[in-house]
Amino acid sequence: MRSISGRVLAIFIFCAISIFYVLKPMTLGLDLQGGMHLVLEVDGEKVLENTVERARVSINGAVEKEAVTVTSIERAGKTLSISAPAASDAALTKIIDQYPNFKIVKTGENRVLSLKESEIKQILESATSQSLETLRNRIDQFGVTEPLIQKQGDSQIVIQLPGVKDPQRAIELIGKTALLEFKVVDQDNPVTRVFPESIEEGQEEKTLKEFADKIPLDRELLFERRVDKETGEVTKLLHLVHKQAALNGDLLSDARVTIGDFNEPAVSITFDPLGAKLFEKVTGENIEKQLAIVLDNTVYSTPNINEKISGGRAQISGSFTTTEAGDLSIALRAGALPAPVNIIQNVTVGPSLGQDSIEKGIKTSIIGALLVVAYMIFYYRLCGLLANCMLGLNLLFLMGALSALSATITLPGIAAIVLTIGMAVDTNVLIYERIRDELGKGRPVRLAVDAGYEKAFSSIFDSHVTTLITALALFLFGTGPIKGFAVSLSLGVLINLFTSLVGTKVIFDIVNRQFRIEKLSI
Repeated sequence: MRSISGRVLAIFIFCAISIFYVLKPMTLGLDLQGGMHLVLEVDGEKVLENTVERARVSINGAVEKEAVTVTSIERAGKTLSISAPAASDAALTKIIDQYPNFKIVKTGENRVLSLKESEIKQILESATSQSLETLRNRIDQFGVTEPLIQKQGDSQIVIQLPGVKDPQRAIELIGKTALLEFKVVDQDNPVTRVFPESIEEGQEEKTLKEFADKIPLDRELLFERRVDKETGEVTKLLHLVHKQAALNGDLLSDARVTIGDFNEPAVSITFDPLGAKLFEKVTGENIEKQLAIVLDNTVYSTPNINEKISGGRAQISGSFTTTEAGDLSIALRAGALPAPVNIIQNVTVGPSLGQDSIEKGIKTSIIGALLVVAYMIFYYRLCGLLANCMLGLNLLFLMGALSALSATITLPGIAAIVLTIGMAVDTNVLIYERIRDELGKGRPVRLAVDAGYEKAFSSIFDSHVTTLITALALFLFGTGPIKGFAVSLSLGVLINLFTSLVGTKVIFDIVNRQFRIEKLSI
């Protein structure tokens, strides 16, 4: 009886645990509860332009360090144009050779460099992969349960966000490049004297064209957004800043929402050791100047540098709401996207579609289960009823396990549950047919039952193991709903082995020991 008692105790413990977790609400996938389906495309042109621009700055620095005479080093789209006298050819060639990712497409006094085709492909692939990981980090911190984020093609990323209640906020967070830069403001340049005090929102392009020929090549005109608290009027302030950033946000170690000097939400940032050292150097070299804090080419604030700032801490203030400050801190912690991403498809799946899918899935499962139950009782009589009871136990254990693992229920997951029902029935059919064979040979009920389970075991075990291997492959190489199907199927296989080989067998053992039955209703 000890063996029987142990098995009965295990079944009751699993039942109690499963009921506990089943009573908790389960997470539904995008196809069941609705949400957002986005397809993003990484701006490949911008990625390449950024790469060439970094090379331009690097070559310019090398030229100055080596005291090589050049007329100009300019970027034109995805190419670099270097003008230099013939006397500088040898020294300039030596510097260019240090950039093997470029090829020379034009020689002479006006050299033109272009990225190699292999390098372009690698840069684009790397940018898409980096964007995917950055977006994954942002969405994880955004708090979406079981999102789907995967690469599609060479430059596209598919994102599914189940249950998102504020689509616009999600889009703004996902699409934000979050390129943080610290740029020194050029307050002494004569052109700033003719700047208007402020401009109306929407006049930025017109203002840029107006001052285009007055801005030095190493400077740029950026705008800061200001909101009048009383009237709500939005205006833009003009700032002339150095085009080359003094410090970038890729050296951040943390970003948190804090309360600013005017009791408004702000974002407090902390640099890593290298960033703290550079920030201290930048502030020390620009005392009595303004340092523009620029995010995605928009100035958020221009604090005065009164002294060298050590400790690696700074604050981004602006007309933030608490939610906006929180989303900005998420974007900064997750890192900047290597290039802008364009939303090429935005589909919001409504809850009505999810409810319809749920109803159809439940209806299909109930109909299938009722047909199976009726067939088992009709064909195997009382033993069929026992198999149906174990089938109900199977479903209870499976739903409890899915809830305990916080798994997301999707339509493929429901399909896996229905498939598990079929496998459970198939397992009992194998066992019962073996028992019938043994009874037909004239064996006593108890020996026939033991022999039936023993002879069916190898077939049942082999079929379940092969199914489990298939489910494992689907989980490892599949994505999104395929993983959900694999999880449900794997749990169903393992639970079915337990309920079929342990659950029904312990009932037979109890009945045989208590009543020593001589005839089995099978």
